[in-house]
Amino acid sequence: MPESRVPRRRRFVVCEPRHFAVQYAINPWMSTDRPVDVIRALDQWQALVDTYRAHGHTVDTVPPVPGLPDMVFAANCAVVVEGRVFGSLFHAPERRPESVPFEAWFKTEGFEVHHPESVCEGEGDLVPAGRWILAGTGFRTTRAAHREVQEFFGVPVISLTLVDPYFYHLDTALFVLEEGSDADGGNIAYYPGAFSPGSREVLERLYPDAVLATREDAMAFGLNSVSDGRHVFIAPEARALADRLAGLGYVPVPVDLSEFHKAGGGIKCCTQEIRETRS
Repeated sequence: MPESRVPRRRRFVVCEPRHFAVQYAINPWMSTDRPVDVIRALDQWQALVDTYRAHGHTVDTVPPVPGLPDMVFAANCAVVVEGRVFGSLFHAPERRPESVPFEAWFKTEGFEVHHPESVCEGEGDLVPAGRWILAGTGFRTTRAAHREVQEFFGVPVISLTLVDPYFYHLDTALFVLEEGSDADGGNIAYYPGAFSPGSREVLERLYPDAVLATREDAMAFGLNSVSDGRHVFIAPEARALADRLAGLGYVPVPVDLSEFHKAGGGIKCCTQEIRETRS
């Protein structure tokens, strides 16, 4: 175990939850009978932004658009590798308009943006992991999108099948602890029960030292976390996972985003990362 893990400064993109609400149900977490406390959501979101900045990370904000209640989940808008942006084509018709303001923001910032031909939900299902991109399918993003991503970035894409509807996006079942490089595959944390048997075998081969989470920690959104290589921004309720990470030399940083759980989201869902250069 490294005596002192070194954090890497990140650039994040977020969107204020000014219009956050549960107006439809497109995953098992969502119910229109559970009202959202918008003031609490705003406070929790601001705490996340403040925490990122306090740890040395850059945070950019995309203005929210009325009528797009899930726009706060910025991770779903795109995946960015080496300064190139692969946008989103959402599975649910209700969310498809979200891609427009995010793509416009990236273009204004000077990025090349590719709009996908296949259903694809950004970093919700596409997780850059150094030498490859881990890619989820089964509920949202299609395998055709995986092929499209590989052609666009020229980076190997590892397809993984999700089988539990509570973990409808890859970023609810897995997160990268260290991205690694061509010589080092890095490491991840994940919940095995979210994946098909074959996908579990793939993860076991690629990451023999992965941190395995329990269903309890996964249901607490413990795997919807963000790591900078040292600090892990994690849901406070995922105590067992946080303890395991601390034992491995990581520094858990609890951030409560429980109001967003009502829509099936957490810390990572609210956080898009811009990777200017390859790790």
